[in-house]
Amino acid sequence: MSDIPKPSVTGVVESIDSEPHLVLRRTFASSAKKVWRDLTDSDRLSRWIGHWKGDPAEGHVSFQMTAEGDNVPPETFTIRECDKPRRFVADTQQGGGTWHLWFELREDDGETTLTFGQRLNPNEDVGSIGPGWEYYLDRLVVARQGGDVDAVEWDAYYPALRAGYQKQVAAG
Repeated sequence: MSDIPKPSVTGVVESIDSEPHLVLRRTFASSAKKVWRDLTDSDRLSRWIGHWKGDPAEGHVSFQMTAEGDNVPPETFTIRECDKPRRFVADTQQGGGTWHLWFELREDDGETTLTFGQRLNPNEDVGSIGPGWEYYLDRLVVARQGGDVDAVEWDAYYPALRAGYQKQVAAG
């Protein structure tokens, strides 16, 4: 039985290489190798966010989100860095711009901390981006616990967390 995480603002806007990034963290009682599989294996990804097709060795894959309905078109993810099981970086086209996404895994004393980030482009709405990543990462938590990811309800994240994320940007 898994616990459904309580939706909350856990992400922060940090300056990385002089650019703003939305950074979120989750900790798992597991090895980095196992968490890596949940973040990169297409079948395991499909449990909580979507799946990919293609050959990553070619430097790109076609990724289709499945948690947002049946008619979501696939996106091309260009793989910039893949250092198994520690760091992954990719870019994708989103709404006329490019999203630069990354994650890092750090294992310590049987626990692995996932640090997930997205570089924020000028004028992007962190008030919708932040709740979205909270939702998906909480689905990952539930999937890893063997729970029902559909019990994680989008309406509990957005617009509920929107103002909390907008305050961060206004304060920064």
